[in-house]
Amino acid sequence: MPESITLYTAKICPYAHRVELALEESKAEYTKYLIDLQNKPEWYAPKVNPASKVPAIAYGGPAVQPDQPSPESVKLAESLVLVEFVADLFPGSPLLPADPVKRAQARFFIEVVSSEHVPSWSNLLRTGTPEAVQAFLGGIEAIQSLLPAQGYALGEFSIADISVAPFLARAYVALENDIGAYEQGEATKILEALQQPRFARFQTYWAALQARPSFQATFDKEYVTEAFKKRLSAKQ
Repeated sequence: MPESITLYTAKICPYAHRVELALEESKAEYTKYLIDLQNKPEWYAPKVNPASKVPAIAYGGPAVQPDQPSPESVKLAESLVLVEFVADLFPGSPLLPADPVKRAQARFFIEVVSSEHVPSWSNLLRTGTPEAVQAFLGGIEAIQSLLPAQGYALGEFSIADISVAPFLARAYVALENDIGAYEQGEATKILEALQQPRFARFQTYWAALQARPSFQATFDKEYVTEAFKKRLSAKQ
C-alpha cells in the first residue's frame, strides 16, 4: 500500500492540476496543501522544492503537518513526472496503459500537447497577434488529429488526457472572459472558430473531459477566472 502523500499545489496552475487529476483518478488518499504563488512560504523551497514551483509531492515519512514537511519524506516535482509516479503507485488506476504501444501513443500525445498546444496558448495570451491566433488553432488541430473516432485520447482515459485538460480549461477561461493581449472581441472570434465543423471531434472530446468526475472535483472555474482577471488588472 502506498505511503502518505502530500501534494503542494495551486488552483491557478495547470501543471499542478494535472497531478490532482491523477490522484483523483487513482482514488488516492492524499493531503492537499495550497501554495500562494504570489507569496510563497519561506520554508517551501528549502524543505520541499528548491525550484520553488508547484506541483510537488512529499511521499512517505512520519505523519506531520504539510507546512512542517519532514526531511524523512521523499520530495518529488515536475507535473508529468508526478503523474507517472502516481500511475506507478496505483497500477489499478486507468492512468497508464499496460500495452507498450498504448503507452508510447500516450507519451506522443503528451509531447504534442507540450510542444504545440501549451506554447501556442501561452503566446496567444501574451501577444494576441493574428499569427498567434492561427498557431493556437493549429495546436488544437494537432490534438484533434490524434484523437480516435470516439472516447478519449487513447479511447480509454489516461495520462494523455490529464496532460491537456488543465490547459484547455484555462484557455477557455481566458477566451470566455476576453483575458489576454489580443484585440477586444478577438476572443469571441476564436471561440466561434472552435465551434466550426472542422473542430467537431475536438468539441466532443473537450465535453467528455469536462464531464469527468475528477475534473469537476478539481477545477475551480470561478477561482481561476478571478485570478486571471486580477493578473490582467495588475499588468494594465
